[in-house]
Amino acid sequence: MGYTRTDWSEHYNTGQGFRRLGDEEKGLLVEHAPAPKGGRALDIGCGTGELSVYLTSLGYTVDGIDFAEGALERARAEHAETPGVRWLCLDVENDDLEPLAGEGYDLITLRLAVAFFPNPTATLLRLAELLTEDGRLVVITPTTEHTPAERRYIALDEDQIAVLTDPFSDTARYTADQFAVLVLGKKARPGQAVERTHPPEPRAVFGAAAVVTDDQGRVLLGRRLGRTPAWELPAGRIEPGESAAAAAVRELGEETGLSANVEDAHVLTVLHDAREDITRVTAVVRISAHKGTIGRPEEQFLRWEWHRLHTLPAIGDLFAPTAQALNAVWPGILPEVPPVIAYRVAADEPAVPGEPAEAGRLRDAMAQTVIDGGWATSPAVQQALRSVPRHRFAPEAPLSTAYDGSDRAVVTRRDGTGTTISSISAAWLQADMIEHLGLPPGAVVFEAGSGGYNAALLAHVAGPDGRVVTVDIDWWVIDRTRRFLAETSTGRVDVVETDGSLGAPARLVPRGGFDASVITYNCWDIAPAWREQLAEGGQLVLPLELGGYTRAITFERRGQVLYAHHFTYCGFVRDQSQQARTIPVAPFLDGELTLRFEHGTDTDTDGLEEALRGPRREVATGVLMGPNIFFGSLQLYAATTVPQGVTFGRLVAHTDAGVTNIAKDRDAPAIVDGPSLAYLKAVQIRDGKQPEDKQWEWFAYSFGNGGTQLAEHLVATVRAWDRHVRTEDNDQHVDPVLTVHPACTPDDQLPTGNVLDKEHCRLVVRWPGRDAPPERPVEQRATDAVPEGV
Repeated sequence: MGYTRTDWSEHYNTGQGFRRLGDEEKGLLVEHAPAPKGGRALDIGCGTGELSVYLTSLGYTVDGIDFAEGALERARAEHAETPGVRWLCLDVENDDLEPLAGEGYDLITLRLAVAFFPNPTATLLRLAELLTEDGRLVVITPTTEHTPAERRYIALDEDQIAVLTDPFSDTARYTADQFAVLVLGKKARPGQAVERTHPPEPRAVFGAAAVVTDDQGRVLLGRRLGRTPAWELPAGRIEPGESAAAAAVRELGEETGLSANVEDAHVLTVLHDAREDITRVTAVVRISAHKGTIGRPEEQFLRWEWHRLHTLPAIGDLFAPTAQALNAVWPGILPEVPPVIAYRVAADEPAVPGEPAEAGRLRDAMAQTVIDGGWATSPAVQQALRSVPRHRFAPEAPLSTAYDGSDRAVVTRRDGTGTTISSISAAWLQADMIEHLGLPPGAVVFEAGSGGYNAALLAHVAGPDGRVVTVDIDWWVIDRTRRFLAETSTGRVDVVETDGSLGAPARLVPRGGFDASVITYNCWDIAPAWREQLAEGGQLVLPLELGGYTRAITFERRGQVLYAHHFTYCGFVRDQSQQARTIPVAPFLDGELTLRFEHGTDTDTDGLEEALRGPRREVATGVLMGPNIFFGSLQLYAATTVPQGVTFGRLVAHTDAGVTNIAKDRDAPAIVDGPSLAYLKAVQIRDGKQPEDKQWEWFAYSFGNGGTQLAEHLVATVRAWDRHVRTEDNDQHVDPVLTVHPACTPDDQLPTGNVLDKEHCRLVVRWPGRDAPPERPVEQRATDAVPEGV
């Protein structure tokens, strides 16, 4: 039986087919895969279409796909009158699956087909990603027990069936007409790193593991049989007089049938651990090129398959040294791996090509989304988005996540509490920040907060004569950045482990300073090194916290002063450098409320607990909003225009329907003066069936004897914002004039405006119309009622 598209087409063109659908199979489908209303089904290897047509009779709209055009020609001819079915020619293992239904499938079937897939486990995991949350994957296959010996290549034995079902946490098995019917749910069962039941032989403790990928970037793993079945890399002991690279190439050939040149085998890392008092040393060898096809596996292996990187945690159990080796090549690809001592080899690492068929399409779509949003306006940045393989810097994420053009960031590292400490930011935000650096060809750029992808974009925009210096305080991030930049052949990037607030090492700072610098984590303060290492007229873009509200601000250096000229609403991971700031927090009402002093200095709150237990006063501002109105500029305005002697904070609610009526886990801008407090909140005053019928009004609420005066200030703040800052176009809200001065600058040398003092700098903020009087007097009214709000 042929395995190519041509061979299969010939099979169908000569009138052959497969065993017809039996009544028992139909009954199991009716029982275990009933069609929901509007249900969609995908029939893989549909052949001449019998099962596809039957599924339409159950109420499904069906996509019947086969990679043999000869099969589809017969399906279209034999079922031309059948509505609700679409015939598509696709190879589900290798092709871009973009033609399939983007909303997902309630049922996916593979009847009498799975035994012919070279990578059946990997294929089922890929298909499971197409299921809806409650969808089912049904595999119908002959078993070797009921198949003649000469035809057992069309069937699966019990070991093979176990490998297919192992990755799924929700599985069931039935029998129909002597076929095995496997019903699998979408949810994957996390695999584990396991050891074999016996210790390694002393002569086999110094070995080499070969890591090889195909033209779609998939890694080759074999399923070992035995008492502890697991997936493994091609690996084995290093013979006397043999190099680690040569051993990896030899083992690859012996175990899989693939061949490679020793010159294409690169030792990346040496792993050192112990198993039952036997020291084990493994050289991790990255093979950058190979040839041939996978042959009959050695008897200890069931099969070899090419697996997509993001599915590795879900394919089932992995041999522990294999899991450790995979994490050495792609740091973070497997979240739960036994600890091991790793020695990175100081050598040039190889560039390795290969990406999935859909990667180029998804990359273009992401780039177009960013361009259409107005975030990438220059040809250089647009071309960088279309060229740099973002998914190679996030191998743990599905392609659809890596190339999401919306606000999604790809989390790459969390701390022990689950808090994100490293990520790849949303593509539109990276493009916006790079655009405002205004990089000329040949620019030398500093980046604090690494990860690889942003540095690769910067290097692409700066061009062949440019250079990027990227630093991070986390050795793990640095290791990962170096690996991925090397694998994607991104040159002209120096990667350094250091505290980003210290700037770049002196040896890497160009004469006259960097042309531009970008900081990719939230900054409470602006480090002096960022100004001092920036060339005169150079651009600095950083996410700066002002009252806890973050904006990516573009500054230009003029002497010792930084002048802001662009603000972008954003959010990044928190600063981990030596200039990171702990925000003072005060709890109230037995944990119901928390007041965060985001400017970094707390205040005397004696008596405020008692005030919060007293009456709440409400003042209407008269300022209205419809749906989808951006009020981030109001938050920033309120945080930076606080009267002298009054402290700004963010009032956070930890329960629903409390005394403030702030929604749980939400916050409101607030000002405090001793035992008195006032805060702002938008209250819905009109509802409607259509979004445009809904309306909100800003109210100031206060507690304590001095709360009325604080509320009057907030009302005046909202009205001034409404007159001088807010616009109908959300993208056109007025930004303040902002300058940044060294911390030692005397008051009389600062321009007019509100001064925010940080440890290393003094910020002066001036909004338009700050001297204008209030438009109308403040209306005051007290109430014990709690109005509905948002």
